[in-house]
Amino acid sequence: MADKETAIDSYKSISAPSEGLFKDNGSRFIALAYPVETEQQIKEIVAGLKKEYHDARHHCYAYRLGYKADVFRANDDGEPSGSAGRPILGQIDSLGLSDILVVVVRYFGGIKLGIPGLIRAYKTSTADALSSAEIITKIASKNFTLTYDYLAMNSVMKTVKDLDLSTSAPEFGLECKLDVRVRLTLVDDFLSRISDIEGCRCEELE
Repeated sequence: MADKETAIDSYKSISAPSEGLFKDNGSRFIALAYPVETEQQIKEIVAGLKKEYHDARHHCYAYRLGYKADVFRANDDGEPSGSAGRPILGQIDSLGLSDILVVVVRYFGGIKLGIPGLIRAYKTSTADALSSAEIITKIASKNFTLTYDYLAMNSVMKTVKDLDLSTSAPEFGLECKLDVRVRLTLVDDFLSRISDIEGCRCEELE
C-alpha cells in the first residue's frame, strides 16, 4: 500500500539548471533546462533569455508543471509548427519529468535544415541538457498553519512527529503558531488528527 501511495504524490524533476548544445550546418542550438514551479517563473526566465540572447533567431521552449504534470506548453517561436516545441516536450516526457522548463536558443547558420533536421536538432540539444541534469524525486504537498493553545502543544507535536512533517520554527505568543508541510497522501490523516486536538485551529495556505 505504501508503494501505491508514494506513486500518487511523488514525481521526478531536476535539481538545478543544466545546459546542452547541438550544431548542424552552422546553426547552434543551445538548450537550457531549469527547475520551475509556476508559470510566472517561466515567463521571467524566457524574458530574461530573450534579452541575454537577443541576437539569436529563435527562443523555443516547452514545460510541464505539477505533480500530475497536467500543466504544459510547447512553443515554436517562429519555427515551422511542431518542429521545435514538441520535440523539446517529447524529451521532457521521455524522462517523466515535471516542474521543468527547457528553452532552446537557436543561432541560424545560413543553411535551412528542413523540418526533420529541426526536429532532430531541438530533440538532441534538449536530450544533451537533460543528460547532464541531476534527476530528483519531489513530493507533492500542502501547507498549513496551526494556531493552538499551550495546553495543546504536546498533542500537536506528537502529530508532527508521528507523521514526520516538515515545520517552520514555532512562534510563541498569546497562542502558538506553526507552519507545517504535509505530503498529499497524508493530508486526510493529518486533518483528522488535528480536528481531534482541543484548542487547535488549522488553516490551509495558498
